[in-house]
Amino acid sequence: YENNFLHNVDFHAATGALGGGALTLVRPGEKVTIRWKAIKPGVFVYHCAPGGAMVPWHVVKGMNGAVMVLPREGLKDRNGSPISYDRAYYIGEQDFYVPKDPSTGRYKEYLQPGDGYSDILKVMKTLTPSHVVFNGSMGSLEGENALTAKVGESVMFVHAQSNRDTRPHLIGGHGDFVWPNGSFNDPPRTNLETWLVPGGAAAASIYTFRQPGNYVYLNHNLIEAFILGAKAEVKVEGKWNDDLMKQILAPTKINGNDGN
Repeated sequence: YENNFLHNVDFHAATGALGGGALTLVRPGEKVTIRWKAIKPGVFVYHCAPGGAMVPWHVVKGMNGAVMVLPREGLKDRNGSPISYDRAYYIGEQDFYVPKDPSTGRYKEYLQPGDGYSDILKVMKTLTPSHVVFNGSMGSLEGENALTAKVGESVMFVHAQSNRDTRPHLIGGHGDFVWPNGSFNDPPRTNLETWLVPGGAAAASIYTFRQPGNYVYLNHNLIEAFILGAKAEVKVEGKWNDDLMKQILAPTKINGNDGN
């Protein structure tokens, strides 16, 4: 399929020229190269922004991502002590607006990327997504594709949402260190259960896993997580620590004379 649209890239990490958008606008069959200096350490969204209604249209079609700019001296906590991590995962949260066929109740399918523009625009104007997913599709980071870690490892999660607010949460864990608005120039917040990432931003968090098992990393709008798809699995290997959690009584039938 030959592209018929204008495209560009707006780097939120860049300075000037609409984040590079004014210098990267290309027509079908064209290419462009720019150079920009990363002077702001942090995690930042980038997205296509060719102008007008095509900006949200391209963003909700998945034309977005994130850039991480690490400080030369490394990450620091509020006391200036170094922060390290063993692995990093990117969570690209995406809202889609897929129309349904009123006669069948099923989602419509279109042959070409530009087809269905007016139908999709109607759904977009409701501000109610049909899907909210991680990394492109429902279940993309679950089952065989689940994220992995080991007890004792520190894992960074870079979470980006180019269009809507989101609320990352790790079920069974926390944000040991969190940069909710993405700026590594600012000291991280600590020990958070859930943090807000505004639409058009990226955030970074680090957690050191202390127990093995299956964790769920999700958008804590639980409707968007469990019904629309904004969740991932983290499978953690290692030895269980009874000091942190232990089952004292297995599920048993309640006796009416227990008084509990």
